[in-house]
Amino acid sequence: MDGKHGGRIAPRLKRALEAAESSARLQAALAAGMRPAPEYVEVLVERCGTEPDFYVRDMLTWALTQHGGEAAVGPLLAELESENPQARSQALHTLSKIGDPRVWPAITEDLLRDEDDEVARTAWRTAAGLVPEGREAGLAETLSTQFDRGDREVRLSLSRAFVALGPAAAPAVERAKAAPGEGVRTHAVATERLMLDPDEGFDAAIAEAERIVTLLGAPLTGE
Repeated sequence: MDGKHGGRIAPRLKRALEAAESSARLQAALAAGMRPAPEYVEVLVERCGTEPDFYVRDMLTWALTQHGGEAAVGPLLAELESENPQARSQALHTLSKIGDPRVWPAITEDLLRDEDDEVARTAWRTAAGLVPEGREAGLAETLSTQFDRGDREVRLSLSRAFVALGPAAAPAVERAKAAPGEGVRTHAVATERLMLDPDEGFDAAIAEAERIVTLLGAPLTGE
């Protein structure tokens, strides 16, 4: 594609992605993914940080995956430094779909502890999916500092990250069961139950964990 034509299509895509109707924006993102062009990447990444509609954001992510890692990973990694929480979370989500090994070093402890819940939970999911072999236990130690954070969905996301990490995460969960805070202990016990039986369901695991922690009335220590 020549530069002259590329210089026209990027502004056209930008205008289409700013349409008032979400259906029009969805179609624009779909078209950009079906006919990838290097000039689209910057526009798509920029829109990820401002798009209000979930389904359009998901289509933007899909469109970026169609452009391949070589074109999309660099601009997406840059978004992890953005002051805009949506830009950070959507970039993490898209990077998780691309699965490029360059992503792992960019998932910093700051992102894993991000003050924005949506950024943090997306970072947990992405890190658990991309962690190199042998680094699972270290990641679990960092994630264990986030037990009892946020609402149900946030806590569920953290538990799912531990389930994804598998047995290597068990020591960090065991230590969290002896934490001073009852909420931390409860979340850790529930997470341990899910790691042993993912089919139990989060609400059931939390209910049983609350019962156990209440009955014991003290931090749980390993047997």
